[in-house]
Amino acid sequence: MSEPIEKSAAALRHPEKRNRPDNPIQRKPDWIRVKAPVSKEYQATRKIVEDHKLVTVCQEASCPNIGECWAKKHATFMIMGEICTRACAFCNVSTGRPNSLDVFEPYRVADAVEKLGLEHVVITSVDRDDLADGGAEHFAQTILAIRERTPGTTIEILTPDFKGKKGALEVVVAARPDVFNHNLETVPRLYPTIRPGARYFTSLQLLSEVKQIDPSIFTKSGLMVGLGETKIEVQQVMDDYRAADVDFLTIGQYLQPTLKHAALDRFVTPDEFAAYATMARAKGFLMVSSSPLTRSSYHAGDDFQRLRAAREAKLAAGAPHAAE
Repeated sequence: MSEPIEKSAAALRHPEKRNRPDNPIQRKPDWIRVKAPVSKEYQATRKIVEDHKLVTVCQEASCPNIGECWAKKHATFMIMGEICTRACAFCNVSTGRPNSLDVFEPYRVADAVEKLGLEHVVITSVDRDDLADGGAEHFAQTILAIRERTPGTTIEILTPDFKGKKGALEVVVAARPDVFNHNLETVPRLYPTIRPGARYFTSLQLLSEVKQIDPSIFTKSGLMVGLGETKIEVQQVMDDYRAADVDFLTIGQYLQPTLKHAALDRFVTPDEFAAYATMARAKGFLMVSSSPLTRSSYHAGDDFQRLRAAREAKLAAGAPHAAE
């Protein structure tokens, strides 16, 4: 009897997970189901991505919002290839030995941004621990290429932690993205099993240092819930974020990609997400997005406009101001 398709796919994309026990995938509740992408606009976006030989996290991470976002010509480009050097238990991006960097990729991304007519673009990447700077210069070159091609486009980056490599963060910040996003993903207690290649306080320090280097750059970070964290632990992470002066917090539901990935503990209800949003606003974040389908780049363009307006309102009022 042949191996199930889902298990086979996991083995190909994640060879390090091959010998892990299966974790049954739970049936999704009604509030988290999405329609399959079929629109003409979706197909048009897909063609531009394919024609430019680009990778998107929308596809690689199996994002549930791809149909909605691509129908609006919103795509999150994933630079430096589709193979990650780490093996996080939650992530569906392939792991292994990456290929060498493509020096022309930043220009292809910039060309795609122009053809899609993007007013706001999100650029992320795989982890590239094999590179001396963790890929920092490639991020900077991509930002600069977009600035040159479409100067009116605002740029949001979602970066790895660069493994704390000296000078890497400074290179990226010097390119002046409008939003610097780096996700903590989960609570500290779960890092050894969920994010074993990273360190919670290294990621937190990176976010803090962005603000120290250039306070004008918005900082953003996200959490997944449904992995077994407690409400008190989520509250503590919020406090850590505020101590690091993070502007924008996203909270979304963890969705188990395959049988070999980290087991889903539970589906968090919409009411609980709303309660987290209320809690976060009270703590002083400029922006909060908390819902089952929230992802780092979901509605990023609209959220950026609201984020900028929230900062202006806060400065005008001279007091903390939060928005959802």
